[in-house]
Amino acid sequence: MKKILISLLAITFMFSGTELKAQGEGMWLPMFIKRLNHVDMQKHGLKLTAEEIYDVNNSSIKDAIVSMGGFCTGEIISKNGLMLTNHHCGYGAIQENSSVENNILKNGFWAKNKADEKPIPGLFVTFLKRMEDVTKEVLDAINETDNPKDRAEKLKNIKKMLIDKAIEGTNYTAYIKDFYYGSEYYMFVNETYNDVRLVGAPPESVGKYGGDTDNWMWPRHTGDFSMFRVYMGKDGKPAEYSEENIPLKPKHHLPVSIKGIKEGDFSMIMGYPGSTDRYLSSFGVQQMIDKEGPTIVKIRTVKLETMKKRMDKKESIDIKYSSKYAQTSNYWKYYQGQVEQLQTNKVVKRKQALEDKFTSWYRTNDGKDVYGNALNDIKAYYDATDKTIVSDKYVMEAGIRGPDFVLYTFRTNRLLSALESFSKKMDAKIADTENEEEKAKFKEQKTKTQEGIIAQLEESTKEHFKNYDNKTERNLVKNLFSLYYDNVAKDQLPKFMSERGKSSFRWYSCKLMRKSPFMKEKKMLDLIADLKEGDYEDLKDLKEDRAVIAATDLLNVYFASGSKNAEAEEKMHEGYRLFVEGIRKMQPEKSFYPNANSTQRMTYGNVMSYKVSDKVKAMLTSQDGVGTYFTTSKGLLEKVSTTNPEFFIPADLKKLLEAKDFGQYADKDGELHICFLSQNDITGGNSGSPVINGEGHLIGTAFDGNWEAMSGDISFENSVQRTISVDIRYVLFIIDKYAGATHLIEEMTLIK
Repeated sequence: MKKILISLLAITFMFSGTELKAQGEGMWLPMFIKRLNHVDMQKHGLKLTAEEIYDVNNSSIKDAIVSMGGFCTGEIISKNGLMLTNHHCGYGAIQENSSVENNILKNGFWAKNKADEKPIPGLFVTFLKRMEDVTKEVLDAINETDNPKDRAEKLKNIKKMLIDKAIEGTNYTAYIKDFYYGSEYYMFVNETYNDVRLVGAPPESVGKYGGDTDNWMWPRHTGDFSMFRVYMGKDGKPAEYSEENIPLKPKHHLPVSIKGIKEGDFSMIMGYPGSTDRYLSSFGVQQMIDKEGPTIVKIRTVKLETMKKRMDKKESIDIKYSSKYAQTSNYWKYYQGQVEQLQTNKVVKRKQALEDKFTSWYRTNDGKDVYGNALNDIKAYYDATDKTIVSDKYVMEAGIRGPDFVLYTFRTNRLLSALESFSKKMDAKIADTENEEEKAKFKEQKTKTQEGIIAQLEESTKEHFKNYDNKTERNLVKNLFSLYYDNVAKDQLPKFMSERGKSSFRWYSCKLMRKSPFMKEKKMLDLIADLKEGDYEDLKDLKEDRAVIAATDLLNVYFASGSKNAEAEEKMHEGYRLFVEGIRKMQPEKSFYPNANSTQRMTYGNVMSYKVSDKVKAMLTSQDGVGTYFTTSKGLLEKVSTTNPEFFIPADLKKLLEAKDFGQYADKDGELHICFLSQNDITGGNSGSPVINGEGHLIGTAFDGNWEAMSGDISFENSVQRTISVDIRYVLFIIDKYAGATHLIEEMTLIK
């Protein structure tokens, strides 16, 4: 399945025998809340008006929700720009600020005041200002031609025109995305803040409690949260980092409820879900089960084992690779669970039933001329890609995203080539120019551009080698390239790999490390120093460099894979568009929501437990939370291990929990609640999203889904699909009673 498919697939409804929308299902666009959702939300327990949730002109909940870095969600919880998100969302920022001498990943971090807050270069948050339906304007512009290239050009032009008009005279940005395979188009106008600072994070033993063992599992006892602050310029507008900046004065911040929750309470989540494949055909699901999922799991298993072996040997390496390991591990387990649950939940059969119904509908309604080829074109695409999907996954997972050197080398070599080409071009211009004034201008232009490129090279090199270990990289090259060679048809291997035998990869990795400047920080910095002095002699040798050849070959294979089945892919997209269109016409009485595509969405339901499967029960070290909607500190303590580092907790925290010194954060039952379940529909990107009660108050932060519903990104599992969230009272307990950062509690608006 192509990556592009992930971001374009659309969802209409629960693919089961029933035609009613499943409880909790739906990633709804907030702009349509009044028309599509508000009455139903009130039935679930909502007390707010539609305008209190989404309003363009007045303060509303949407104004407290941010896209964090484009990969997670955060929520503003104070009038001074304090932001809450997940620990795993802040993991990279925490890791970047950790060292052996001050390992805040291991020990936690709490800024005593705003001056102690740590700037995070490159991290940004984006607020949604408004969304607009621009379907008519876009379709009117692109439907004038059937030529794909002309349509693409017209689409590009109309998007630019609409965006330029929308943001004229503002500091806003905007983008337009298509929905239902190009049947509808919406514009999102945003405001981005680039000064974001780390305020606090619990120790990894709290924020990642349970590690890979508990990942995607219920019951859960993880304090998955971290805190940041958003800053603005003194003029109230977004600004780059400066000591002169002041905390953001948000349009809205979420009050924090410590009143507690009970089963059946209303729950709403707003955030930025990344992508779902819920309209994926039976053919696509079968390919995922048979080929794509198992391939990714196999490659990532080797990658994780290789990194972990080195991480366990030295704390400095553990810090360097902790974020990379966590990112790889999360979706390693995700794909295992997805493949298992797609089979367990019989998703292929359910998809086939929908496709049969669609076929019967268009035949009965004389729609064969319009819809008759849709499923055939979709199937033809998967038949074609069945031959290359394994190779496509290997080039990405074991190649481009495998060893760190590949992308770094490719990007760096492109910059070096551009620098060399530009320098030669300017030298020729200068030589051909007799006018001394013009010659001086060319020389100045040459110097300025060269300095800019070299500075970029130096910065990216230092950033790359900051989290790099030579031996770990060598082992990744050896192990991943050997696996690649063993499992991909020889005629689909990158050139450098097909010309070698498997037995040579140990030798190859050693030679690569010794000879290539791209594998050693000192060699690269020496090369850059020579460039600063105007010495470009060493660039000639890079064309034959092993790292350059490998990176170029891998990227060439990747780019070629996108064009191999171009015609089939184009027909597949049109097939899906017609399939979706037909399904929507087939049930005109239904409300449909689009597939997730990293735009702000809202999902609602209720706090609710579910029956944990016998298989999961057998895996548990504590039964706390089984059969109910919440877990407690009792279960957390039952899981504590002295031999498994995934279940260590700090001694001071253990004492507090054993003494039941919970303060105002205890539930009415006298226990400290840790996590809870709700019927909300989330996916990757929703991490860090607020769970909000019927009064608009924050009750928790979403961080995971459950094992039995791991097929949920492709088919919502009505009876078992749940969102796992950390109870806000546990968050506050850690901040206040454990960390002693009471000043942060005082910033918030507590609802008692």
